[in-house]
Amino acid sequence: MTHRIDHPQGIPLARTLAETLMFPALLFLGLLFCLAPALHAPQPHHAKVAVADPAVERKVDAALQKQHPDGFDVTAVADAQEARRAVLDRDAVAGYVAGRRQSVLYVARANGMSLEQALTKGFTELAAHNHQKLTVTEVAPTVAKDQNGTTLVYFGVAWSIPGYILATTLLRAVTFNRRRKLMTIVAVAALFSVVGFYAGVGLDYLPNDPGVLAIAFLLTTAVATFASGVAPFTKQFFPLVGMGLYIVLSVPSSGVSPVPLLPTFFQYLHAVMPLGTAVDAMKGILYFDDAGVLKPVLVLCAWIAAGAALLGLDVWRHHREAARRGAADEQEDIEEPPVEDPFVNAPTPTALPVHRHHFGEPLPMLEGAVRNGEQQPVHHAAVTVMDPSGRQLVRTTTNARGEYAVTGLPEGYISVVASFPGRNPMVHQKLLQSGVAVRADFTMHDRSSHDRSSNETASTRMQ
Repeated sequence: MTHRIDHPQGIPLARTLAETLMFPALLFLGLLFCLAPALHAPQPHHAKVAVADPAVERKVDAALQKQHPDGFDVTAVADAQEARRAVLDRDAVAGYVAGRRQSVLYVARANGMSLEQALTKGFTELAAHNHQKLTVTEVAPTVAKDQNGTTLVYFGVAWSIPGYILATTLLRAVTFNRRRKLMTIVAVAALFSVVGFYAGVGLDYLPNDPGVLAIAFLLTTAVATFASGVAPFTKQFFPLVGMGLYIVLSVPSSGVSPVPLLPTFFQYLHAVMPLGTAVDAMKGILYFDDAGVLKPVLVLCAWIAAGAALLGLDVWRHHREAARRGAADEQEDIEEPPVEDPFVNAPTPTALPVHRHHFGEPLPMLEGAVRNGEQQPVHHAAVTVMDPSGRQLVRTTTNARGEYAVTGLPEGYISVVASFPGRNPMVHQKLLQSGVAVRADFTMHDRSSHDRSSNETASTRMQ
């Protein structure tokens, strides 16, 4: 057997470097320009404050605007009870009641410790300017082990990012149809919600309100369903889209830093991203008597509906392509390889379609063609790749041009077997090395003509 090593051709070095560095470079830039601006110096941005007594509202607004321009949006309410109720109904993050010698500030620890500290500092200065003493009253305290009011964000991350990873791993479950994949998403989301919630209750990180189970289930389902739906349309760019949505954009806007302390752009993101809306809904259930829960739930349901719609669109697209090709025109090329997330998946032996290389697609490590004795392509010839122990690594078939391609193979010696009914199988042994593409071409002769030729040769020798 011969060992021939062929170097890859046709892909310039600059393009290879661009494809290799694209993902980490864009992720780096995304994290750099999202995490730092959102979290490095939290300041109030349009934090809503309810002030008892309309006569005081203008003075308070003017004083706060002088301290923090555009930091607070002040509205007037009738009395102290209404100011307190505005905080509990989540219409405001603070309620302020000014007295002659003493003022009261109603705050909610559930909105975040750093927000409470910023509010206390601002209104302490305001009360001191008016020669008043400020009393801070907590109306929505968190559990003892959640002093910072951010525990729900961490649980939300635990229910969100695994949903994206679940979608990624399901892309590799080629024996699962869409229905089975959706059933798997539902089952895993239910399991994760139950385990996460009761772990939080058992550790005294969460109050024991089972309503959180529904939000956790919706969060995991929303992330996994939308990721599964968008994957067929983004193809090799799916990991970039997934990491961008569920980490780069979601984490800074999630509520790690309280939403009123975020820049306006991230406040808008918080209102539409699955993680941020789920955290809002859980806060409403656990600490605010279900206030403000409906809108986040509708947003989560919208993500699920969008994912289901994308899955349906992908089904329609495939049916349309199949009808256009016609029943006689069988699928000649290998389907697109399953999407792999470089943070989750190690390279796996995979058959590739043979076409001109598209930006970001995996390069073949092994490729070749199968032809007959007349050098005509052999369509649907089986090509099997095995390791030195005889274990099958991957199996594929040739296209209409007799070509095949494979990637994700381990380094070292491999055996490549080509077979086709009525023709003699052939075996090539090749050595795979890092950064080198190998080619294995086959010329398969008709079995009967080959046998006839062998018999004639044996007969000649006997004479």
